[in-house]
This record gives sequence, C-alpha cells and structure tokens, in this order.
Amino acid sequence: MDDFSDDRIIYVIDTETTGLEGYPRDVVVDMGICSVNMALGKVNDIYSSVVGHDINGWSDAMRHAWIFENTDLTLEMVSNAPSISKVVKDVECILKGRNVTSFNVAFDMDKFLYNSPWNMKGTFNLMPDIMIVAKDVCKIPSPYYERKYAFPKLNVAYDMIVMGDPAGVGGIQDHRALSDARMASYLMLQMHRNGDYVF
Repeated sequence: MDDFSDDRIIYVIDTETTGLEGYPRDVVVDMGICSVNMALGKVNDIYSSVVGHDINGWSDAMRHAWIFENTDLTLEMVSNAPSISKVVKDVECILKGRNVTSFNVAFDMDKFLYNSPWNMKGTFNLMPDIMIVAKDVCKIPSPYYERKYAFPKLNVAYDMIVMGDPAGVGGIQDHRALSDARMASYLMLQMHRNGDYVF
C-alpha cells in the first residue's frame, strides 16, 4: 500500500469511452488507475473496472463504438459491470486530494471526469499531462504549421522513451484502461528519471 501522505505519489488514470466527443454524447466504459511512487520508482495497479450502463437506449453508433470493435471489451461486459454510480464513488474515493494526471488530460478530464456524473473538477491536484511532456521528448514533426511537434500516441511514446517493457504489454497496446494507465505510468516515470517530467 502506498503512503498516501507522500506528495511524490502520482495517480495515473485512463478511460476507455464510446467516442471522442465527450460528455454528454459519449460515456466512459472502462476505468483504470495506477499509482506511481516517483521517489521509489514503483508503479502499482490500484483500480480497474468496466463501467456499467443500461445499453438498451444506446444509439447504433455507441453500440458499434471503436472500443467494442477493436478490443476485447464487449457490450455484455458493460451491461453486467458495476453501476456507473458505484465506479464514480470508487474513483472519487481513490483520487480525492491526490496528485493525478493522465496521458491526454484534455480528453480524460475535460471531456469526461470534469463532467456529469463524475464531477471531479477540483477534487484532486492535477499534475502535468504525460502526453504534452512526451511531445517535446519524442519530437515527432507536426503536419500542422502552428505546432512544431505532434502529440505522440501512447504506444509510440512508450516505445520511444521507456527502456524495456516494464508494463508487460509485449509491444501491443490493448486499449484497455488499466493496461494503458500502466503504460502511461512507466512512461511518466522514465521521463521523470530523464529530467523531462517535472512537478
């Protein structure tokens, strides 16, 4: 168990969702959380849950979302998962008052966790976005003139920056929340060791 009073611990979250537009059109269907003890260089899996929804009223677009077509997550798993209200309570209990970030804060936080039914804006201390830091480390040329570098995909940044495969993904990103949170955690930790991720 982590020492929660240690301000060197950062919680890394990942969400898998029915789409990219965010609330209220899309919903979170998978949630994963890791803790990273930056002082000890230790990553722990903290929480993983499919998020339960009543899918009877879902549109065809939601039923055929990318996440269901390209991963092992199924509509049946969502139907039978713990209710969203339970997952919200679980996640709030874990993150409240903690240092928290993700790989793409604008997506995970701004489009989902800061909105209903999560409503978590202001409940935790937001740390630097792992993706934004990785952008300037990976230095992938951007096709857009207003940006020098492109935002890297998680698997690309992980492969470029992290030594070995401490997340145990075997070179394949499965796009499930806990696995992605673990990849992002080791990426953040490696960038911190390299002097790039500062908080």
